[in-house]
Amino acid sequence: MAHCQDEHCDHDHSDLPESGEQFLLYSKIDIDNVRCFNEAEPNSGSHIIKPWNERWEDTKYLESDADEQLIVFVPFTGCVKLRSICIRTDRSDHAPSKMKVFINRDDVDFDAADTYTPVQEFDLVQSSNDVIEYGVRVSKFSNVRNISLFFPENFGEDTSIIRFVGFKGEWSEMKRDPIITVYEANANPADHKVKGASNTMNYSIQ
Repeated sequence: MAHCQDEHCDHDHSDLPESGEQFLLYSKIDIDNVRCFNEAEPNSGSHIIKPWNERWEDTKYLESDADEQLIVFVPFTGCVKLRSICIRTDRSDHAPSKMKVFINRDDVDFDAADTYTPVQEFDLVQSSNDVIEYGVRVSKFSNVRNISLFFPENFGEDTSIIRFVGFKGEWSEMKRDPIITVYEANANPADHKVKGASNTMNYSIQ
């Protein structure tokens, strides 16, 4: 069973896709560029970014290394209007107890995470094997290209464990600014004989 943790939502969800599988963003994540800081096993940060039907799969998970802190960086393949973050941690005290969220930064390491102001912070549910859905303030997450999840502490163990992370929202293709090319038309010698004459300019927007 999945539960919603949000100031506007106090009810249970028996299964997240009931509210629309089109809102699950797994297929819009750039999996190859997911990265993690302080992971015990190299590249295990991407292990927890799974399809919804693999959310209970426990053979692959993320555990921290030197201490309880973890940072998971997740880039999207376009722009996302994020609605919620879905997390399954661990029944034990290895479960993270807090999460700080940063968006559209690719420089969030542990020093930066202690310096930057997060877009939103969450107190996480303790001792649960469920997928918990944490609703975000949508107005602050309307144009997300990447997201960094910082887990600064857990419920008392030396290391932290996360088993699943998913996202719900609306995806759109990345909008690129138009490239404006300015060029001068073929020079006319007569133009250069007239004092004060201006060059002819053409514009092309690609």
